[in-house]
Amino acid sequence: MVPSARRIIALWFPRLSTDRLYRCWRKSPPPDVKLPLVLVAKTENAMRLTAVDRRAADLGLEAGMALASARAMVPALKVMPANEPADTKLLVRLADWCVDFSPFVAFDPPQGLFLDVTGTSHLFGGEAAMLEHLRAALKKQGFTARTAMAGSAMAARALARYRAGLIVPPGDDGDAMAGLPVEALALDVATTHAFRRAGLKTVGKVASRTRVELTARFGAAMVSRLDAALGMAETPISPRMPLPSYRVDHRFAEPVTVEGVLLTTLEQLAGEISQMLEVRGEGARGLEAVFFRADGNIRRIVVETGGPTRDPDILARLFRERLDALADPLDPGFGFDLIRLQVIRSEPYRSEDGDLDSKADEEKEIRYLIDRLSARFGSHRVLRFRPNDTHIPERAYSAVPAQYAEKPHLPWKRKCSGTEAPRRPLRLFSPEPVHLLQGETLRFRWRSAVRVVRKLEGPERIAMEWWRVPGPDRDYFRMEDEEGRRYWLYREAGSHWFLHGVFA
Repeated sequence: MVPSARRIIALWFPRLSTDRLYRCWRKSPPPDVKLPLVLVAKTENAMRLTAVDRRAADLGLEAGMALASARAMVPALKVMPANEPADTKLLVRLADWCVDFSPFVAFDPPQGLFLDVTGTSHLFGGEAAMLEHLRAALKKQGFTARTAMAGSAMAARALARYRAGLIVPPGDDGDAMAGLPVEALALDVATTHAFRRAGLKTVGKVASRTRVELTARFGAAMVSRLDAALGMAETPISPRMPLPSYRVDHRFAEPVTVEGVLLTTLEQLAGEISQMLEVRGEGARGLEAVFFRADGNIRRIVVETGGPTRDPDILARLFRERLDALADPLDPGFGFDLIRLQVIRSEPYRSEDGDLDSKADEEKEIRYLIDRLSARFGSHRVLRFRPNDTHIPERAYSAVPAQYAEKPHLPWKRKCSGTEAPRRPLRLFSPEPVHLLQGETLRFRWRSAVRVVRKLEGPERIAMEWWRVPGPDRDYFRMEDEEGRRYWLYREAGSHWFLHGVFA
């Protein structure tokens, strides 16, 4: 077998839940913080332990134990409710932080992560130094972490739990796994129990049996899992975030808190990204600035552009606009020790320098204005109208984010000449019911007010598109009241009237 070139780090946080609470209590610890800590949740009509800290584990408590039994063993306990969503959120933050070691980070729920560090360990002085640096950094943040490195995700996962700190040379996954208990394969309880009853108590003992025998008894899925753990089959892992097309970093010798230094660094990184894009003839459509704080917190700022862009001044200006508009300002805390700028979306770039059409410059300025407004207010607030192929008034156009709006396939149609009165109102409502009043003059009530009709024009029939949204035909009328206000009303089949818009 050819040794695998992949290098996978498995991270396991056995005390993720309790570490989360201790981190929250750093500034204001509760009076009973020195008591053994356990987290509980209701399971099978009983309160059971879901997590224990190190002191509770040393006293013989473990997850799954009934709370009543735990209190009988250790009367003085600090009991807190389990909070699975908070644990998941913390694991996501840890995954964000791990991109400093590898952009290829995958989840191993509920308490683990995978890092594909193939070809990156030399940046940290070798595999051993990388693993030690990772473990020490997590310990400094208050996490109990167990790590291992192997050629497959399954092997690294098992070793992190049973032989933490081990670095398996390429191709030796099978030898490293052989002495581990069969529980390291993370099989279901029934299969693990069957192996132990048969005397196959280690992974090596299981691997010594023929594949035909194992497949016949436990199925092909179990054999595939065994081969993956032994490094005989590839185990694909999916990164939690798409890998960036381009990425540049700037690491500070000392944590930085001055905003001006951060902006200057972003400008320098934008220049480096611009050169990388120019080499490949591409422009950025989406960029992300990642700020790594010294205490492990991470802040991500994303800007997008309406077209491929690689002008460093424009990119830096967009980030300044975005930072100025943040509702939750960038908090440096103890300082940022790393800033990363990465392109999350790119497209081929077409230079406009040779364009003799003056409209090209106008369109470029408009795109830049849209990008700046979107960076400050959000792309969902800067809209552009697009015509639709329909004659139903409320569906004649749609409002889409201007940054994503493509050139419309249909032109806007002129409804009347410059000397004619408009045939359609400038302001449309969702159809609002009105009531026609009987009498000598035509009147209607709308929004608790009665309007007397002085002029009336119509009907103009608009049939609904039965192949899209079926509905009754409408007869539209233009009405003008005594004060000169003009309204657009329609009548459906029968006597139901609706006001659909008002003219300027």
